[in-house]
Amino acid sequence: MEHDNKVKIIFQPSGRRGEVDRGITLIEASRQLGVDIEALCGEKKVCGKCKVRIEEGFFEKFGVHSSRANASEWQEEEEKFITGTQREEGYRLGCCAKALGDMLIFVPEESRAGKQVVSKAARDIHIDWNPAVKHYYVEVAEPTFEEPTADLERVMQELELRYGLKELNVDYLALKTLPVRLRDKASPWKITVSVWMDKEIIRFLPGNREDYYGIAIDIGTTTVAAYFCNLRTMEVVETVSMMNPQCKYGEDVMSRITYHMMNPGGLEKMSEDIIEGLNSLVTRACEATHPPKKKKKGNGEAEEMTAPVEEGAETAQMVEDDEMLIFKAAEGKHYLCLNPEDVIDMTIVGNTAMHHIFLKLDPQFVGLAPFPPVIHKGLDIKARDLGLKVCDSAYVHVLPIEAGFVGADNVGVLIAEEPYKKGEVQLLIDIGTNGELVLGNREKLISSSCATGPALEGAQITFGMRAAPGAIERIKIDPETHEVDYKVIGRDAWKSFSKPEEMKTKGICGSGILDLLAELYASGVVVKSGRFNKVQKSNRYRINPDSGQPEFVIAWKEESSIGKDIVIAQKDVRQIQLAKGALYCGCKLMMRRMGIKSVDKVKIAGAFGTHVDRQKALVMGLFPDCSLDMIESVGNAAGDGARAALLNREKRNEANWVSRNVEYIELTVEQDFQTHFMEAMQIPHMKDKFPHLEGIVPPAVLDQR
Repeated sequence: MEHDNKVKIIFQPSGRRGEVDRGITLIEASRQLGVDIEALCGEKKVCGKCKVRIEEGFFEKFGVHSSRANASEWQEEEEKFITGTQREEGYRLGCCAKALGDMLIFVPEESRAGKQVVSKAARDIHIDWNPAVKHYYVEVAEPTFEEPTADLERVMQELELRYGLKELNVDYLALKTLPVRLRDKASPWKITVSVWMDKEIIRFLPGNREDYYGIAIDIGTTTVAAYFCNLRTMEVVETVSMMNPQCKYGEDVMSRITYHMMNPGGLEKMSEDIIEGLNSLVTRACEATHPPKKKKKGNGEAEEMTAPVEEGAETAQMVEDDEMLIFKAAEGKHYLCLNPEDVIDMTIVGNTAMHHIFLKLDPQFVGLAPFPPVIHKGLDIKARDLGLKVCDSAYVHVLPIEAGFVGADNVGVLIAEEPYKKGEVQLLIDIGTNGELVLGNREKLISSSCATGPALEGAQITFGMRAAPGAIERIKIDPETHEVDYKVIGRDAWKSFSKPEEMKTKGICGSGILDLLAELYASGVVVKSGRFNKVQKSNRYRINPDSGQPEFVIAWKEESSIGKDIVIAQKDVRQIQLAKGALYCGCKLMMRRMGIKSVDKVKIAGAFGTHVDRQKALVMGLFPDCSLDMIESVGNAAGDGARAALLNREKRNEANWVSRNVEYIELTVEQDFQTHFMEAMQIPHMKDKFPHLEGIVPPAVLDQR
């Protein structure tokens, strides 16, 4: 009977889930499950900041049939903040709607109080300048009765004469703008022409416009990052990121493929979600180039700025407009004031499933052996045909994919790191929801994929969460006392230098999870097999009375903001072991295929590559033993590859070449795969030696049998 008074709630994109009391508001449910939703008015139903969307349908991944009918009745206060269209889409105010049944709830970016920290910064890598789109400035003579040549032919004659550009095509929508822009009053008969791949004119602008812009996007299973670039200077003007809005359909690619197969119109819904998300990223990137603004409230006060004041800017001066207070920077301050129409080229990478869903290509056969994709080669598609709101005539270049589970994101890593140009044998590990591996050098390259699952990103872990304020990002466990010290995102001081109530801990994110297994093992809290050691040195180890599972307390409830102890349970340790075992097994089988015992360089890519502690990665056995100075973090190399393809058209040809010259191996068909996988689950490994951990891990721990 007690279970009948509980309902199952799943919040996306955070991935937090659990059972809550029937009849509580969605805001209260979010608090209990450690999800931060804006509630500026204190739930008085007057701010509208807690807007969420209740998804409709059966979500097999979570075993939940979500329905808007499972929420309490619509309230009058919601009319002020939710339009008729939004109401039809399932939007409700979290302070009004009560949970009467199971629900999957999507929290939009603007409603999230604790914004996720996404580490996707662009690295300073060398890229030769040669963009697909280039600007050409021409001046043409005004037509006369004696010389009445048409506008386009007049411009093309000058392009051939001055730049050697011949037989150019012209986009129809661009052509429609030519007569007016050629006769612009400020610069008549002077025009800048944007030419794509020396083949097609895609834009005309009046006068001489030197700067022009493009955007490179990495569509990850969990996060999406965009790099807004000046195509002339190659400068990254702005970097923006977001959670992939498809997370509500499942945290891994197979869940999303299954959603497509089980739900009519599922592919279209997922594709539309990511298109809408990409459009919002483009808009945000452009808005960042405008002066900061404040909207006026009804009482004449100003709300929070929608764009930051640039660092080093002098005091801004407020100038009142009819509806806005625009902060004009002091004299000498320059804002680009760009709009989505200024984006005239795009490149996109993503794993094979994200690639197919984005393009509305049926992904179901990618999930079935032998996992064939619909297409391998790169594609050039008009942005308008995909619903992307940038320059009307712009192209989107989607990089090629290697295989069913090694996609364009891995090709991006390859063209950024260029192992095929080097003599040293490199092992590239791109850690995400799906782990992708590349091994080799200029002689030979092989790649593979391993199902790490979302555990390393916080999903499937009892108190796992995305990287947001309150998430534990670093952990230390004293080997003598088993006492825990940790640091949370949003607070500089570690727990040992803070009062318990100052920590406001909510859960553990990916970098903390990577620390955790290494610390549990090195301190002796867990043994080599991953089971909790029966000999514990503190009262943090216990048996959960409800689940009967052993668990270890990372943070006591007085240190948390959710009123619960933050623990790591035995099943959580197993999930982390499964993920790390898959990576190690993949590395070892690839090295065997190449006939090598060791590598010259290990490169860790992805967001984990930015935050991973090299020593702890080696301690937990993420990859075979090597010296620490051989391990290198390369950050979001997939995004760097997308940026390289945006700024250098030859990289697109290179991507097509390397995608077909990497030998893909399917690890699961190896005869002894299961044996190697089970051995790799142990910490750091069941049999393999780790001499480079001597002096780092106590001998009694390292020499366990």
